[in-house]
Amino acid sequence: MRKIFKKFSAVCLGFVMVISLAACGNAGGKDANEGQTGSKTDTEETQNSDTSKDGAKGEVQLTLWSIATESDSFNHAYTQAIADYEAAHPGVKIVHETFENESYKTKIKSAVAANELPDLFYTWGGGFSKSFVASGKVMPLDKYYTEDYKAQLPQAALSNATYDSVLYGSTYTTPVSALFYNKAMFDKYGLKAPATWEELVKVCQTFLDNGITPFGVSVKDTWVLAMAHDALTLKSAGPTKTAAAVTKNGVSYKDPDFLASAAKIKELVDMGAFLEGATGLSNDEASANFYNGTVPMYITGSWMGGSILTDATNPEDFDVAPIPVINSNNAKITDFMGGAADTIMVSQSTKYPDEAGNAVFELTKSISKYAYLDGAGIAAWKVDYDDSSVNPITKKVAEYASGATSFTLWFDTLMDANDAGEYLALLQELYTGNLSPEEFVEAMASQLQSK
Repeated sequence: MRKIFKKFSAVCLGFVMVISLAACGNAGGKDANEGQTGSKTDTEETQNSDTSKDGAKGEVQLTLWSIATESDSFNHAYTQAIADYEAAHPGVKIVHETFENESYKTKIKSAVAANELPDLFYTWGGGFSKSFVASGKVMPLDKYYTEDYKAQLPQAALSNATYDSVLYGSTYTTPVSALFYNKAMFDKYGLKAPATWEELVKVCQTFLDNGITPFGVSVKDTWVLAMAHDALTLKSAGPTKTAAAVTKNGVSYKDPDFLASAAKIKELVDMGAFLEGATGLSNDEASANFYNGTVPMYITGSWMGGSILTDATNPEDFDVAPIPVINSNNAKITDFMGGAADTIMVSQSTKYPDEAGNAVFELTKSISKYAYLDGAGIAAWKVDYDDSSVNPITKKVAEYASGATSFTLWFDTLMDANDAGEYLALLQELYTGNLSPEEFVEAMASQLQSK
């Protein structure tokens, strides 16, 4: 989703959890662009390989693809991690190419099909990458996941990069979805962060009565809308039923709890709760209206904590809360969408398997650290450095997550990649009114036929 989520510079807090985001996530970039950034990270010595050298001086060059564009909140973490790696490994250069979130999903699928993957590539674990692994295009990494790394990154954090008991990737963050809100605007009207659907509707109506659109959202970058829908669905159907339906494990999407969440999205649209023109707004454009105080609420991944510090006009005005509960018989306030889905994998066709196999862990270790300190992400790796300057909003999200009763990956990460594409298309149709909630649920059920 994280996902499958922008700029930052501040600080952050971390933790390790079983999971993705999209976004969330992670949260995606702005315009599709390709940037190249040479950098360096800290690792164990790259294994020597005279046959894996480029150029007259024997330099090894590894290409890394990611969605950490210049406007993405993880850009600095990637850049610094690469710089550290190159400094610790003379003779190895990382060429970093970045792409906007949505376009990247198409690019990476095409690269797998054409056998044109780079040495290292960002992807989403779980269902999204399952077909990549099944195709034989991804290199197993078990032998590079040494005891030193196991002590810093638990195997449980790698469950979404493990297929048939074989490890195919490494992660760096454990993002979750949350309700970010402008506390100053809430205080002005005597409002508190909603914990139930009824409270959320009351908050929305209060803002609408005062001429304020409650929510910022991007429908153009459909993953942003999906983060809101997924979170509300989780709080309607609960984690067990949601995961079973999305992964085709014996639960039909025709279940009334899924219809209830679709109806809630329609209710918000009909009451005017979402930013006007959302179908033509990118995530960057929509979130800018949140940062500048035009709208008081935004549902997205934990990476927004770092972006608030750099992008908001008055960062001190903002706060965060869990997504409200729709059906307390199925879900708790402590159930979260998210987890460790952000993954870096290695191409089976890389000319430099040992260098790439070691680099994937060193890079993710450093990205975890810098993103955590920047406020962009919740660290998946052990925090063995000073984190006293942690961003208070990110710290709060981390505290929520540390007490979570469950984590469920975002739909477009948990699903098979083909199902995910259809889901996002159907969700746009629901938002625009081309599908009723009943038709949306029917179409989803048809797409997600049980195994």
